Amino acid sequence: MASQEIRDIAANARRASRTLMSLSSIRKEEALRHMAASLRENASFLKAENRKDLDAALGTGLSSAMIDRLTLSDKVIEGMAKGLEEIAGLPDPVGRISGMTRRPNGLMVGKMSIPLGVVSIIYESRPNVTADAAGLCLKSGNAVILRGGSEAFNSNRAIVKTLKESLESLSIDPDVIGFIPVTDHQAVLEMLRLEEYIDLVIPRGGEGLIRTVVENSLIPVLKHYKGVCHIFVDRDADKEKAYAVCINAKVQRPGVCNAMETLLIDEPIAQDFLPEMARLFREHGVELRGCEKCRAIVADMEEATQEDWYAEFLDLILAVKIVDDLQEAIDHIEQYGSNHTEAILTENYTRALEFLRQVDSSTVIINASTRFSDGGEFGLGAEVGISTSKIHAYGPMGIEDLTIGKFVCFGDGQIRQ
Repeated sequence: MASQEIRDIAANARRASRTLMSLSSIRKEEALRHMAASLRENASFLKAENRKDLDAALGTGLSSAMIDRLTLSDKVIEGMAKGLEEIAGLPDPVGRISGMTRRPNGLMVGKMSIPLGVVSIIYESRPNVTADAAGLCLKSGNAVILRGGSEAFNSNRAIVKTLKESLESLSIDPDVIGFIPVTDHQAVLEMLRLEEYIDLVIPRGGEGLIRTVVENSLIPVLKHYKGVCHIFVDRDADKEKAYAVCINAKVQRPGVCNAMETLLIDEPIAQDFLPEMARLFREHGVELRGCEKCRAIVADMEEATQEDWYAEFLDLILAVKIVDDLQEAIDHIEQYGSNHTEAILTENYTRALEFLRQVDSSTVIINASTRFSDGGEFGLGAEVGISTSKIHAYGPMGIEDLTIGKFVCFGDGQIRQ
């Protein structure tokens, strides 16, 4: 695709973003509900296009976890539609004025929330991201440029076509949703140079994709390299709760970034807890890679390597380590974690709060699965990405995180002395 065509898509998105500034909250809500209805009405078309991607993927040997992320079932399409309806019902974040104070000269100074402008989202595998991202950006007053992975090209193109036609039928500029209609890697590199049109780039996918974007972008990038999520089972954990939470965190959907990748077990309970935990994991087909202390208790575990502690397996593989105490668990997370999501399972209030204070990840959970680290589960309607870098957002990003504050001043003829 010629660089001029990429530039035109970005320029059209910038122009269209200006029209969103005058779109009322009622109109945005109407548009989102209409987009949801359009997805339902076009389900057969979406599944037919998705079938092309699935057939191609099966021929390339993609893992079952990746195939799961790629599939547009009736349930997934309904989930996309409901996600848009949930976003529609959220309060409009644009135009709020906060922190208004009166200066000694009578000038009133505050901040108004405004859209970022144009957001580019580069992602892999999961076509449902197309609808989520478009919906969140529209609600927050941003135009969006979408570039999905080649493995979901037909699915993404079909979803974008459906959403753009829905907007057009409401006389809303369809260019508020831009789409890069090629799989050529060079197209992404061209887009990453268009700092005059695009305000933020959000890459969603594997570590390789995100590092490539960061290294080549002239535009600010929201980073989320990988999800190496830990659960620490404390000496005062309720074992039955812990078994259920750990199985859920690893097994429910192992190919997503909020799945547990390393299990840390407090040494005083390891002899009692680990054998049953290992048996349950094996019932669910999980390969365990353990430290020396783990293998002394469960002899047929694979030996964990140094690389396993850093690994985002995205599969039914789990690293397991016995630690001396809470502090060693926190130190392990500090060294090997990715600032995504960590959890502690304990009935000890003091140690739970110590874990909460010391662990620096974007989401920290007490007595629940890491799988809850998700914009939808947190009441954001959906998420446009997860930030593991401390810029203006940290953790799952919803509509509030797609706005920023500008200073506004109300005066009555004041002049500076």
